Amino acid sequence: MTYYIINKVKGLVRGVLPFYLFTFLPLSLTAQDKIVNPDISYAGMPRSCEIGGIAVEGVEGYEDYVLAGLSGLSVGQMIDVPGSQITEAVKRYWRNGLFSKVSITADSIVGSKIYLCIHLGMRPRISGINYHGLKKAEREDMETKLGMMRGGQLTPNMIDRAKILAKKYFDEKGYKNAEIDIVQRDDPEKSNQVILDVNIDKKAKMKVHKLVFDGNEKLTDSKIKGSLFSKGAFGKIHEAGKFTNMFKSKKFTDERYREAKQALLDKYNELGFRDATILEDSVSNYDDKHVDVYVKIDEGDKYFIRNITWVGNTVVTTDYLNAVLEMKKGDVYNQKHINWYYNNGYVFSNIDPVEVNIVGDSIDLEMRVTEGPQAHLNHVRIYGNDRLYEEVVRRELHTKPGDLFNKEAITRSIRDIASMGFFDPEKVTPDIQPNGEDGTVDINWMLEQKSNDQLEFYRRVSSVRSVSSSTTSPSATSSARTSSIAASCPTATVSSWDSASRPTVHTIAR
Repeated sequence: MTYYIINKVKGLVRGVLPFYLFTFLPLSLTAQDKIVNPDISYAGMPRSCEIGGIAVEGVEGYEDYVLAGLSGLSVGQMIDVPGSQITEAVKRYWRNGLFSKVSITADSIVGSKIYLCIHLGMRPRISGINYHGLKKAEREDMETKLGMMRGGQLTPNMIDRAKILAKKYFDEKGYKNAEIDIVQRDDPEKSNQVILDVNIDKKAKMKVHKLVFDGNEKLTDSKIKGSLFSKGAFGKIHEAGKFTNMFKSKKFTDERYREAKQALLDKYNELGFRDATILEDSVSNYDDKHVDVYVKIDEGDKYFIRNITWVGNTVVTTDYLNAVLEMKKGDVYNQKHINWYYNNGYVFSNIDPVEVNIVGDSIDLEMRVTEGPQAHLNHVRIYGNDRLYEEVVRRELHTKPGDLFNKEAITRSIRDIASMGFFDPEKVTPDIQPNGEDGTVDINWMLEQKSNDQLEFYRRVSSVRSVSSSTTSPSATSSARTSSIAASCPTATVSSWDSASRPTVHTIAR
């Protein structure tokens, strides 16, 4: 019986064992070819593999194929392991600037195929921005200029860039010592989001303590600096604490300084000193609120006109142009360009004065004229006005659609808009856009409204003027009262009298 059982078992083993060996042998070999979480050594020889799959972890809200596409890798691509393709893929993610964590690992290697996993960490988003130490208008400017928006991702250089832009903005406003600090803190209510606190201490505006000019003999210091009622040749740079500069702006900015130096050279050129130049200049701190300015000038020689000839003028005669130019033989060589063409619609004209001969202190000029067609005004737009009715501002403009382009009309418009008292006189700038295709010109008037405290000052000045002028003429009193009411009332209807002694009703403000 025992012998019989043993033989049965032997037969069973002989029949079943080959089946099990046949069935489990391929699985055994497959398990040997699959390497899970392989240890890839950069010291060994690279192995060429085909990418069998790409998985992405650590980021929510985006499709895996979108994030995987940023790597530049794709399924089926042959890569070296280890190799430069994986390194370049990591660099692409870093260059994107949106991720705070990047790594690529091999989940497994099956035969000649490699399965990759990209581990990413997203940079936080901005949930809120708080500005401290700024007025409303300044805060709006900061929101526009800094480029930081709610909901946007906070990249590594964004805060540094915002500090630089804010510093530049306040430098241009005259706040050279402004301090900017941007603090980042986690939003307790939102995951992976931060709140930015922009803390700005503007300090005091930088002003000029002393202007020192060296080498100026033909143009005295008083003519360069200006007086109480006259503008100096040094532009908008004035000394603080001087009675003669009581009503002039004293702030110092780099832009104003550049413009002042050019204005000084233009003045010398106007007086015949064509070779005038600034040899050296410097700006040094006097204290925390003031700077000292030093300018050394080489005036050069004074030049005179010997002969003037005109070439290319067909619309007007040479005699007329000579009369308009107001320069003749023996006069001081004034390098200001003639603007007759510009004042009569020839905006596409060009006058190129060429010095054809210089003998000693005498110059022969050839005025080369390119006239072009006359241009009419097409569109006249007004930007930056949300306090007055538009027709109130347009009444002060001497540039009407359909009129011939006229530079003098633009100058008069600038003066009249500035005298209204509602807009910053320094910011009244016409943007002139010639249209060569149809021979027209568009003018965009870019205005900037005064702040409430400036309007209050203007209202008080207008009130004083109305009282002081009451003893002169009724028309002057009416004009002063109009300005006073317009500046102080959000909506005012004022009656005035025209030249025909008829009452005319104008709505001044809203």
